[in-house]
Amino acid sequence: MMKRLLLTLACASFAAALLAGCASPEPRYYTLAQGPAAVAAPAPAAAPSTDTLWLEVAPVRVPERLNRPQLVVRDGQNGSGGEAGVRLLDLSRWSAPLPDELRDALSQRLQATLGAVDTYQQGLSDVQPLYRITTEVLRLDADVGQRAGATINWTVRRLPDGKVVSGRTQAELPAPGAVEGVVAAYREIVASTANDIAAGVQALRR
Repeated sequence: MMKRLLLTLACASFAAALLAGCASPEPRYYTLAQGPAAVAAPAPAAAPSTDTLWLEVAPVRVPERLNRPQLVVRDGQNGSGGEAGVRLLDLSRWSAPLPDELRDALSQRLQATLGAVDTYQQGLSDVQPLYRITTEVLRLDADVGQRAGATINWTVRRLPDGKVVSGRTQAELPAPGAVEGVVAAYREIVASTANDIAAGVQALRR
């Protein structure tokens, strides 16, 4: 009886170990937003004020091929046309849809840099923003362990007169290590884009 019990326990332990070994690894989630150490954005004012810099950071437009839950990177293999293809990293995913990740990260940076409040983020539909910011990602790609790059068009429109400042942020950065290096490089690119946009806002304030 004891031998049968020990045999049963051994078989159960083996089956559990086998199932654990066959279990699919869980995906890891990444964000472009800064961590707790970043400078916090100012709290929204209770009511519109002439001293408040009100922004509206619109959702970021991205190419459909990039609008995936997974990170999309270059696969390093040349296709039939001689160009490198892309691959989806199933175990490396964005914590939110990429357009939202980019918009929230830009908004966070702009609010901290300019001491502004983003009416879109705060849901202040009854507040007329002073500047409306739109962005479009033309290119966002990376070779894991090597580099990451982007081309981002942006526009700042002053309201209500509609005067516009437009620009383009282009960047190529080293991205050593694994996926974490790519995400860190993307955060730097977002920071550079936010700085360029902030300069555009300041130009319109003069």
